[in-house]
Amino acid sequence: MVTLRLFASIREIAGTNQIDFEARTVGRIIELAVEQFGPDFAAALPTCRIWVNGSPAQEADMVSDGDEVAILPPVSGGAHG
Repeated sequence: MVTLRLFASIREIAGTNQIDFEARTVGRIIELAVEQFGPDFAAALPTCRIWVNGSPAQEADMVSDGDEVAILPPVSGGAHG
């Protein structure tokens, strides 16, 4: 199983911070997540970054049991100086 971790706004859309999937590519993980979480989740993806085990990833990248795929939406806000 591959763990998909979700952060910030995409976590709120999905209603969970992580879910496990059986898949061999990052793209298939994303497809399964869209099937699970629906059109609002799909609409948020184009602005997100995807990482595998702490490194930037592409949809064609292979994943193995025990890997962690993270979807990180853009961060806004922060401290004003």
